[in-house]
Amino acid sequence: MIKIYHNPNCSKSRGAVAILQARDEEFHIIEYLKTPPSEDELKTILDLLLDPPDKLVRRDKWFKQLALNENDYKTKDQIVELLVNQPRLMERPVAIKGSKAIIARPSERIEELL
Repeated sequence: MIKIYHNPNCSKSRGAVAILQARDEEFHIIEYLKTPPSEDELKTILDLLLDPPDKLVRRDKWFKQLALNENDYKTKDQIVELLVNQPRLMERPVAIKGSKAIIARPSERIEELL
């Protein structure tokens, strides 16, 4: 089964869910803004992530409003600390199956887990 950290307001996240539904895959949605991942969950995501760890951090308007420096968020510990305190800065969607985690951007990347 695939676990997907999802934001229903994000088109890429909705797209990944639509692909899973179309393929009739079993999956479990976690709306990470309602139920943010814990420190341990974030560490697990980063350990399983096929992408570089810093890709888990969104560098969007919130990142800029908080006046953060992207060079301060390169290590796993720095990223975990940031995302525990600012879960809306987590890139989405993040999908996990077995020993692999991916950031499904574009949405079609979800197929890497199928």
